[in-house]
Amino acid sequence: MSWIESIQKAINFIEQHLLEDITIEQIAREVNASVFHFQRTFAILTDMSIAEYIRRRRLTLAAQELINTEHKIIDLAYKYGYETPEAFTKAFRKQHYVTPSEARKGQGPLQSYNRLVIQVSLKGVEPMKYKIVEKEKFQIVGVKRTYNCQDGENTREIPLFWQEVNQNGLDQQLFQLNNGNIHGVLGVCVPNTSQGQKGFIDYWIATDHVGDAKEGLLTMEVPASKWVIFEVHGPMPDAMQNTWKQIYSEWFPSNPYEPAGTAELEVYPQEDAYSPDAYSEIWIPIKY
Repeated sequence: MSWIESIQKAINFIEQHLLEDITIEQIAREVNASVFHFQRTFAILTDMSIAEYIRRRRLTLAAQELINTEHKIIDLAYKYGYETPEAFTKAFRKQHYVTPSEARKGQGPLQSYNRLVIQVSLKGVEPMKYKIVEKEKFQIVGVKRTYNCQDGENTREIPLFWQEVNQNGLDQQLFQLNNGNIHGVLGVCVPNTSQGQKGFIDYWIATDHVGDAKEGLLTMEVPASKWVIFEVHGPMPDAMQNTWKQIYSEWFPSNPYEPAGTAELEVYPQEDAYSPDAYSEIWIPIKY
């Protein structure tokens, strides 16, 4: 089953159990995927977390029931997963820009988030430049933070992490420490298996370094792997985000590989990643 098919099967499962207390582990298990890669692929393809998709869909259905029935608002709040009418009203207003009471009176338009249908784009209009290499294990040094992928924390906080590193000069220090075979500063995404619940990642801002770590920096060994390396051309963050989406919507569905489930790299060889002619890379460990 391809990743696209897995995501669509997961969406179908979510829709069938939309009003139940389903977990990300249950959804990933339904499509025989790891929590890490299922969440990551879903977010890349849809630009939202699974939790956000479920919330949007529930509030869409709640709005439809609100205007088409006479059910009490408090009953709808409980039905769609909210512990109090106040919490329901707050979430409802955030999505629809009106309160449930105002919606029932027909005051203002409502925002409908429809059931997702994932489609594969194989137009071939924009060719993808890539190569496949095998690489022995190597060491990275840098800093890391742990994020919750289930509520989209990683999407919100990782750009702020980069901003902090750029402002405090650590990125320059990492460029100076870069004496390994991968040239540049790395953004490294790794499944975190130490948390009490699944769905967390460790995100590193680091560099390929041979030798001991400098004071205040951490080290991690990236295992030997077969890697597919994609070229990324253009300024951040749009060029990187667009390439990730193209990889999962076009390249994986049309090639006999799948992600291996270990550390994935964003490689920034140039110090100015925001220039129009910036060059960077995406490294994904793969298996056949």
